[in-house]
Amino acid sequence: MPGRPSRPARVLAAAMAAGALLATGACSDRDDKANQSSDASASPTAGQSRAAAPAARRSPSPSPSATLTESGAKTALITEADIEEDWTQVDDAEKWRDSLLIGTVDVHEFVTGKADAAECQRLLDGLYGEDLLGKPSGAFAVTGFEEGNSRLLYQVGTYDQSDLDDSMKWLASLPDECDQFTVTASEGDERTVEVVETSLPDEGDARQGLEVTVKGTADGEPTTLTMDVAVVRVGTDAITVAGGGLDGGAQDSVNAAVEQGTERLEDVLAGRTPAASPTPGD
Repeated sequence: MPGRPSRPARVLAAAMAAGALLATGACSDRDDKANQSSDASASPTAGQSRAAAPAARRSPSPSPSATLTESGAKTALITEADIEEDWTQVDDAEKWRDSLLIGTVDVHEFVTGKADAAECQRLLDGLYGEDLLGKPSGAFAVTGFEEGNSRLLYQVGTYDQSDLDDSMKWLASLPDECDQFTVTASEGDERTVEVVETSLPDEGDARQGLEVTVKGTADGEPTTLTMDVAVVRVGTDAITVAGGGLDGGAQDSVNAAVEQGTERLEDVLAGRTPAASPTPGD
């Protein structure tokens, strides 16, 4: 759009002058409005309420097309400082197994029989085998922590998009389909399993929290295993956290792992170096 013309050096005919002024005035109005709109879009606070400002300052999630590498997955792992309590990092987390999770689900307790029982069996097998989301399709890293009789396992991996979507839907269905059921161990002992939904911090693209309680016996004594489980999807990547043990669940530490871990993963996928882990007590 041309700029405002300078005053003519000589007076034109009245009709031509009037037409020129009208055209110039309309053009100027449109330019002013366009400039105001452009300024509002360029300004980080223009057109926003105070309530919306914090959300605008938060870094956007990385593009789903970002590729997680093996080194990136290791960088995205949390450390002792990222979770609460007195957790100690260990080197053999991928070898952990809890025998209370071994058993055969009683089909007769389910309305639809084998179909629902298979979903609950998949849950127990996934927790025992530490592969709740199945086999990764790309980069993968794992770490673990111990505190007394409790453990916390943390995994970061890349998965097939459709498989990951199916896994998230499956996890969401478990509190209804597997709210309570019985498992029979190889020696004939019966255990009661309860599954309830838990709340997680609002992180990632999708998330699902569960608390799984297994009540049985060990060495002839009543025993209860409680595990708090969290899965957070970021594009085609996901973090999986399972914490708890014979001393009870570990929801606070799991939530802290979700918050710190998701931020670290998003930083890695965006090509940024994750911030240093918080100092305990901060």
